Amino acid sequence: MRALAAVLALGWAAGARAQAADPDPWLGQDKALHFAASAGIAGTGYGLAGLWQPPPDEVHRLAIGGSAGLAAGVAKELLDLAGLGMPSWRDLAWDVAGTAFGLALAWAVDRLVLRPLLLRPAGPAGTLQRSGDTAWSLALSACW
Repeated sequence: MRALAAVLALGWAAGARAQAADPDPWLGQDKALHFAASAGIAGTGYGLAGLWQPPPDEVHRLAIGGSAGLAAGVAKELLDLAGLGMPSWRDLAWDVAGTAFGLALAWAVDRLVLRPLLLRPAGPAGTLQRSGDTAWSLALSACW
């Protein structure tokens, strides 16, 4: 009985393969950099699109910010593919996630923080009137 157990144990040990470390893990440090850079670029693109006169609507802001974030991520992966690094679909997936997060954050700040600053009561009925400035130009003028 012990001989059978020993043979099975040896067979199992011989069949087990050492797992090599994944060279491109889903949660690697570079993935956080891809996420953060794409989020920052997309949010900045959304904000800068709001400074144009006449101000573009939300759809244009989202398109401009999203295009900027995704273009940066795709450009980085194309450079990696050209030999300047290691191309990775996982990096591109984190770029997409970062772009979506950056757009959502910029949109939320625009909608929930900056726009209420531009809306003010116009009369006793409590109706709201929009100022001529965009929310982002108001925010930048408050910073400067």
